[in-house]
Amino acid sequence: MNLLSRMSRRRLLAAAAPLVLLAACATPALQDTAPPPIVFVHGNGDSAALWQTTLWRFESNGWPRERLHAIDLPYPLARNDDTKPQPGRTSTAEHMAFLRAEVEKVLKTTGASQVVLVGNSRGGNAIRNYIQNGGGAATVSHAILGGTPNHGVQAIKGFNEGSEFSGTGPFLTALNAPKNMAGDEVTGPVHWMTIRSDANDKFAQPDGRWIGLAGKPTFVTSEGPALSGALNVVIPRIDHRETSFSAQAFDATWLFITGRPSTTRIRPEERPRLSGKVTGLGVDSRDPATGSFSNNLPLPGAELAIYAVDPRTGERRGAAPTYRTTVGANGRWGPFEADSQTPYEFVVAAPGYATTHIYRSPFPRGSEIVHLRPERIAEADRGAAALVTMTRPRGYLDPARDRMALDGAPPPGVPAGAGVASAKLKLPTAAPRPVAAEFNGERVVGRPWPAAEGHVTVLELTY
Repeated sequence: MNLLSRMSRRRLLAAAAPLVLLAACATPALQDTAPPPIVFVHGNGDSAALWQTTLWRFESNGWPRERLHAIDLPYPLARNDDTKPQPGRTSTAEHMAFLRAEVEKVLKTTGASQVVLVGNSRGGNAIRNYIQNGGGAATVSHAILGGTPNHGVQAIKGFNEGSEFSGTGPFLTALNAPKNMAGDEVTGPVHWMTIRSDANDKFAQPDGRWIGLAGKPTFVTSEGPALSGALNVVIPRIDHRETSFSAQAFDATWLFITGRPSTTRIRPEERPRLSGKVTGLGVDSRDPATGSFSNNLPLPGAELAIYAVDPRTGERRGAAPTYRTTVGANGRWGPFEADSQTPYEFVVAAPGYATTHIYRSPFPRGSEIVHLRPERIAEADRGAAALVTMTRPRGYLDPARDRMALDGAPPPGVPAGAGVASAKLKLPTAAPRPVAAEFNGERVVGRPWPAAEGHVTVLELTY
């Protein structure tokens, strides 16, 4: 049994109990010969790239690739106060307008009359806003919200109520207003489902530890993502991002949409074709103290080289890259025909950034959302000979739950609970050697590069 099969089996067994209950509540099986298009909406500060494994699982169950659409909000971070313009951030109205335009494009391209919307975290806010206030009740058949803070990350009266994540603020108060005599918080005739953790979502906690209010009550519980009138699914031990990107979340989503069981196994392709976008980091010039913030804008002129590497050592297989390009105005790169058994090193170089060496596991299937972002070296890290970051974009690192290591030791700076998604090593030497990131059976091996010459290493986990 290969790595993907072992991981999928463990996750499927863990999710079996809640999914038995879900099967009785799933919407009727779809009868159309052409499945409806699905639009995937990422969360706060994230990108379409996080849906990669979810798309692979849909494809592995027969969903046509051309009817799966993961969108990129150009400025994915929410404003601190939704009513006040803020450079590099979007309001709830802007977020909803972008989603509506994307849905209209998908409907026009596919000829479908309705779409399915699947959102993670803040993406669910845009979905709810679009369905309730933007005409989406007519164009959306199903809405699936993973980890969306539907009742806020905090519900403290009078505290930061301008934020879209305030449970007592005007945005969520309006969305949660009862829609009928039963007190439903969802807008019909859409079929609604929420997915949440039992107690492991950092943004659905009674204590404000993860939102800068340690020791103070948030007046939010693990039930915060649930909505009256929706099918509310609870999957034990998953974290905030796993409410959307885990195998268990896919299983629940597929069953809800189709009424049929699925496989969570990712079926490999012989020659996967990869492509994506190179994006950068913005800086708020009016408040430099805030530092960099993520965006999904293209980074024209960035140079990308891809090397096949040895899975045991991270060493390049040959001096020449297997692919090289300079990205144009749209930031796109590819396609690159990969080998499904080979791990790769993606090297991204751009003015104003560190040359970033991103090591990834083999790609079992093709993807058009292999997005890449070069890093910047923080002032606090400039004394290190080499910098190696272990990162898990589709989930968090939980020492109490996960088996993990970075360079053979527990990842530094990872506290108890599923609250951080990365760990960084500051090495005293940049001597070439293997450095491994290990997480629940996945192992990514890279090499350190000299920070003094403007290089950093990223070991990016896929699962």
